[in-house]
Amino acid sequence: MKIAILSRSPRCYSTASLCNAAKARGHKVTVLDTLRFSLDVEQDEPGLFYRDKPLPHFDAVIPRIGASVTFFGLAVLRQFEQMGIYTINPARAIARSRDKLHSMQILSRRGIGIPQTAFVNRREDVLPAIERVGGAPVIIKLLEGTQGVGVILADTVKVAQAIVETLHSTRQNVLIQKFVKESKGKDIRAFVVGDRVVGAMRRQATGDEFRSNVHRGGSATKVELTPEYARTAVRAAQIMGLDMAGVDMLEGRKGPQIMEVNSSPGLEGIEGATGLDIAGFIIEQLEQKVLFPEVDLNQRLALAAGYGIADLIVHSLPELEDKALRDTGLTRRNIHVIGITRANGQIVPNPNGDIMIATGDTLLCYGELRELRALIPERKKKSTKKKTKRSGKKTAARK
Repeated sequence: MKIAILSRSPRCYSTASLCNAAKARGHKVTVLDTLRFSLDVEQDEPGLFYRDKPLPHFDAVIPRIGASVTFFGLAVLRQFEQMGIYTINPARAIARSRDKLHSMQILSRRGIGIPQTAFVNRREDVLPAIERVGGAPVIIKLLEGTQGVGVILADTVKVAQAIVETLHSTRQNVLIQKFVKESKGKDIRAFVVGDRVVGAMRRQATGDEFRSNVHRGGSATKVELTPEYARTAVRAAQIMGLDMAGVDMLEGRKGPQIMEVNSSPGLEGIEGATGLDIAGFIIEQLEQKVLFPEVDLNQRLALAAGYGIADLIVHSLPELEDKALRDTGLTRRNIHVIGITRANGQIVPNPNGDIMIATGDTLLCYGELRELRALIPERKKKSTKKKTKRSGKKTAARK
């Protein structure tokens, strides 16, 4: 394969490690300065130029786009995508991950543990927001800070209010976030590649510092994740649409609490702490994706009118539980199960008829839309009885 790495620092550890891993596996690799590109946006022929010359063909791209060049870097990456070249992290997913508020909003609806977070714009809303997240101490974060920069611990409500108001006065957007006391000074970085965690480390701050980032002097040691933490890390990366991510988690009383899903995680800390060839796992993921590209089933199968794709969750369909797949009656209804995701995160592709369906399974199905809709339970509507009673009392009083 011919691999391009977008990086402004060819000698930095992460870029050099990726280059060495690619060359060791027989691939040709080129480091390209993200800011040396120019784009041609034409009908049917999207083009890229590098140092004023047409860019040669590449099979895959690894983006190492710094926060300071996000806008232009994502434009370049989108152009690669328009040219049909695989990028290990798509531009849209990187953009979501760079916006801390947007990423928290996405994760909050997917059953992923996150610290309680508030976002305000007006001065008079600051104090109520601090109270809603549990009061002082609180964490205050710039929306686009990196490596611990722009993350502040405020010990009192007055200090928190003053910090937020000061940042607002400089037109900075900030988050107010609950301080998870039991994780003070430490967190877990899980490195996700594809559908698994390939390495994890626990980062510990030094002295009175509460930020555990290695770039801020924190130490890192290898850690074996529990299934719950590993599943949470993989799900968070997949929800964000990233094939490679550093998922930062706090160890809360209620389990893992996602702090950030980093789309351009450094390799020096994780490789040093674990002794693993993380860069090698990334190159293997490129090989798999380029040789066996994913198929968008919705686009390929939508050609058959009246057919579609749906997830069927077994705990809401008790008639499927504890049965062999062939005995569920799905085939007779012209529904074909093309994959099963177990409650523990295990994926069973192309299951045969002997496999047993268990509580917590999610069945990826292709079939007639009419039959699929019949199996998807209706959402329960919120009760309006209390509102009706209140409105009735008001009506009676008026009479």
